[in-house]
Amino acid sequence: MDVQTHRGNLITNTATMAYRNLLKTIHNPDRFMDVIIQPVMFMLMFGYLFGGAIAGGVQAYLPTIVPGILIQTMLSAASGSGSQIREDLDSGVFDRFKSLPMAHIAPLAGQLFADILRLLIAAVASLATGYAMGWRPTAGFGWVIVSGLLAIFTGWALSWIFALLGLMAKNATMVQSFSMITMMVLSFMSNAFIPIKTLPKFMQVIANLNPVTYVITAIRQILATGSWTHEAVLVLIFGIGIVIVFAPLTVWAYNHNN
Repeated sequence: MDVQTHRGNLITNTATMAYRNLLKTIHNPDRFMDVIIQPVMFMLMFGYLFGGAIAGGVQAYLPTIVPGILIQTMLSAASGSGSQIREDLDSGVFDRFKSLPMAHIAPLAGQLFADILRLLIAAVASLATGYAMGWRPTAGFGWVIVSGLLAIFTGWALSWIFALLGLMAKNATMVQSFSMITMMVLSFMSNAFIPIKTLPKFMQVIANLNPVTYVITAIRQILATGSWTHEAVLVLIFGIGIVIVFAPLTVWAYNHNN
């Protein structure tokens, strides 16, 4: 088999596996909840419950909470990679894939490429809910797309970490528990929902060290100024660094499990 044919088979097999994982998400309410229901529910609940107390009103609170819910949703959607991979390993479906005439890496690649569409759906759900509630960013629609793409890339980069966790964990329950705790800590110990200056001093230190704080700040600045800021550059570099470090580790762990 020549190199061109091998590449063609890899692309085709990866696309098939990505489609399979998307169907699993669509037909499983538990997996679909974190990409559509969760951002809508959190946006409505946090906006109407805390908007008046924190910002004096829902409209004044939306510029704060929309980027916060967007990134929280990216974390939640990205964490789904680990549990799905672990479930496939535990069910033995990956062993069945090995007996098929397909690229060895296709099941893993298909999962991670399917995550891009899941993250896209989650981003649209978050931003659309904010818009329906009255959120109107200062920047134009083009910069809304830019901020959404930055959030999606960040979530996709993080999905490599959760995929590695799924390959190394003992069971899917462990992955889900760890992912939930990680999402809660990273999102709530940041500037996602409240100004950091309102926190106790020791929590301010933690929030300022939290990488999620930088991601949310970068997206808020893009939406407010309509420009690609220094913080956005740092977030992009950070995401690329995660992929460079964790992609080879994830592939190694996948080959070791298979």
